[in-house]
Amino acid sequence: MKKSLLIIAVLALFAHSVFAQKDKSSKSDYSNASVSIKFFDRTMYYPGSAEDNPIYVHVTIKNKGPETLRFKLADDRMFSADFAAFTVKNTRLEQTNALIRKRTTNQTVYFREISLETGEEYSFVENAKNFLNFNEPSVYYIELSFYPELYKSKYIELKSNRLTLEVRPTPSAASSTFIPVAAGTAEILQPEQISPDKVVEQTIVARQKTLWDQYFLYIDLEEMLKSDPLRRSKYAASSAEDCEKMINDYKAALMSDTIEKDIVAIPERFEIKRTNYSQTEGTVTVHEWFKYKNFYEKKEYIYYVRQRDGIWRIYGYGVNNLGTE
Repeated sequence: MKKSLLIIAVLALFAHSVFAQKDKSSKSDYSNASVSIKFFDRTMYYPGSAEDNPIYVHVTIKNKGPETLRFKLADDRMFSADFAAFTVKNTRLEQTNALIRKRTTNQTVYFREISLETGEEYSFVENAKNFLNFNEPSVYYIELSFYPELYKSKYIELKSNRLTLEVRPTPSAASSTFIPVAAGTAEILQPEQISPDKVVEQTIVARQKTLWDQYFLYIDLEEMLKSDPLRRSKYAASSAEDCEKMINDYKAALMSDTIEKDIVAIPERFEIKRTNYSQTEGTVTVHEWFKYKNFYEKKEYIYYVRQRDGIWRIYGYGVNNLGTE
């Protein structure tokens, strides 16, 4: 009897060990999986519907380990991925109602299992506007979370790299006789060989109309950024990728009116007084009037311009107060 009990105990212990090993092996290891994103067929992005102006993002899952990587991928990607976007003030964008509704409604989620061998990749393209509400023009930092066991197991999450996304004001919101606006095309982003005074004129008019794409068209952001000694030192010691991020952050700060308020201030009217330039350098002096409740503040702006490859760009400025009127 004792011998029989001993055999049963050994068998039970063996069975427990086998099931424990099986259970352990059934849990996938995602430590060698990587997720990366980039813009697909990048264009100009504006607020609006996902259909009229989509933000297509190319998503890639890669197996960087020695073993086969297996994961689930839902036919409806809303159950496999999440986009997150943040403003320069670290405010997170809200999810779309369609995404919230899908995830809170009882339904069958169809998926397939993907297997990747060492070094293999799997990619797909998603419209970020199906996930997030991009209602305001701004600069955003966008990233993706991928759920290899689907959204219901969202505690298993793979994070992607972060992209800088600029959502521009809708071109039809304003127009200017000085600035050609071709909605939905990239032509407005091509600077023209015009004189320094016209460069300054178009830049000021663009700011009056809140047309950020035209406003930055003739501004040398790199040189403007380096005008500050601390920023210049940091920029010189940074990698190419970090330098690009610094320029994007600087641009975003200008758009949010948190730095160098004089250059992004909006005059009610302006008058170009003098233009002096050689073949490569020049200055344009402008008087600008800023309206307050009971008076106008008058300022003299001196824009420093430089010509490269036939294109004049603003690389610095100075401001003198001329009193009130």
